Amino acid sequence: MNEQLNQKHITLIMTGASGAQYGLRLLEELVKANATISLLLSRPAQIVIKTETDLKLPARATDIQAFFSQRFSASKNQIKVYEREQWMAPIASGSGVADATIVCPCTTSTLSSIAMGSSRNLMERSADVALKERKKLILVIRETPFSDIHLENMLKLSRMGAIIMPANPGFYQQPKTVDDIVDFMVARMLDHLDIEHQLLPKWGEQS
Repeated sequence: MNEQLNQKHITLIMTGASGAQYGLRLLEELVKANATISLLLSRPAQIVIKTETDLKLPARATDIQAFFSQRFSASKNQIKVYEREQWMAPIASGSGVADATIVCPCTTSTLSSIAMGSSRNLMERSADVALKERKKLILVIRETPFSDIHLENMLKLSRMGAIIMPANPGFYQQPKTVDDIVDFMVARMLDHLDIEHQLLPKWGEQS
């Protein structure tokens, strides 16, 4: 168990794009780093997790919170899972905004909603709050190829200060497993969240 939590607060949003492993591995590393995590999962995200992994998540947010807290040995209240329509959640307001918000994986539908400022649910609203409060927003897009609409939405958000980080792993570290490929991307996410990690040596530090 983690005895003391870091001051860093991260909102992690998982949507229904392929690449559930990225979000799950990131969650695990955030727990290890003693960050506090506000976690949001769309219904399609839960389906993708079931499809791409051997995890069977419960339906209710409180039960998902208990599930991940136990799985990753999180400290009490280190992970807080919110419902999509939980409008009284702290992250729905600028007064409770996280230090950084990351959508991983991010569907192009979610990308579009954030670019339009729709705020139709807590996932979209928390990303909107991050933008308006000038906090870090990272979008791990998982789609290929990109249409003009996707590219225009990414450019629009990039100009607002969001970091566009497609799930595009490198191979110069000669990965031997799928986990190695996943860790490459998660390492880049952690770098941009200003969180120390041991997943991958920095460029030039390879042994």
